Amino acid sequence: MTVLTGLWLIVALAACGDRGRSSSTPSASPPAPSERPAAGDHRLTLQHNGLDRTYLLHAPPGYDPNRSTALVIALHFYPGAGASMRELAGLDAKADKDNVLVAYPDGQGGGFNALICCGSQDDVGFLNALTDHLVQTWRADPNRVFLTGISNGGDMSFRAAVESTGTFAAIGVVSGGYSGTLAQAEDFVPKSPVSVITFIGGQDRYAATFQAGIKTWQERLKCRPAPKASGVPKVTQTMARCADGSDVSVYTITEMGHSWPGATSGQLAAPGAGLSATDLMWAFFASHPRGA
Repeated sequence: MTVLTGLWLIVALAACGDRGRSSSTPSASPPAPSERPAAGDHRLTLQHNGLDRTYLLHAPPGYDPNRSTALVIALHFYPGAGASMRELAGLDAKADKDNVLVAYPDGQGGGFNALICCGSQDDVGFLNALTDHLVQTWRADPNRVFLTGISNGGDMSFRAAVESTGTFAAIGVVSGGYSGTLAQAEDFVPKSPVSVITFIGGQDRYAATFQAGIKTWQERLKCRPAPKASGVPKVTQTMARCADGSDVSVYTITEMGHSWPGATSGQLAAPGAGLSATDLMWAFFASHPRGA
């Protein structure tokens, strides 16, 4: 785990993500008078469970509030914030090219209540409320809502994929996994199809946990993984079609640690990984709208 800081080591288990308890999702609060859908970068607040939850929203130059558009919600590592995820993942440039909204929520106390840690907030409910708000107010297309995250944010993506039935068409998980107490239950699987693309570093201290988790995910959903040439040295890929119609794509980067492959800036960047998680994930999302 060569890219992790001393602070990261202090919160070791936080890297695997967490799982909190989800409750029923209150409806999103109405937009503040100052919230006017328009192109640009916005710092916004959404009230959920009595808390003001903050997030960054990037609307591309071609954004038109009268036309629906795809939405990507990107979740940061622990400890972190939406701004750190924005710097790391490089999603804004992709959004500008393809006219997509990107939201970067801030976890409470620097993290999300995922599968292994962090905190006790109803983050599944928050993500549902955020999605509803962006669909209703910013005209996000409900059939093209995607969730991605790294580390704690990656674990949160798995949890939300299971507990937010019908919300997310696909998730992209980087250096995160499907593990922890909740994941031990046989029925802890999505009730509607959610496709998955995930990236695992062979030198990540949690690599074995992540590999075991995605294997369990595929077994429970009756997926049939098959090796596929990645075209990149020291990178393996498997593709699987599952019984519910979802797809699972797994990239293992032999020499990478706990990082975002292809990222050129930000904490946990791995510019020399040989592939771009952002590019591959973006293409995967584009080809996996809900109901396809």
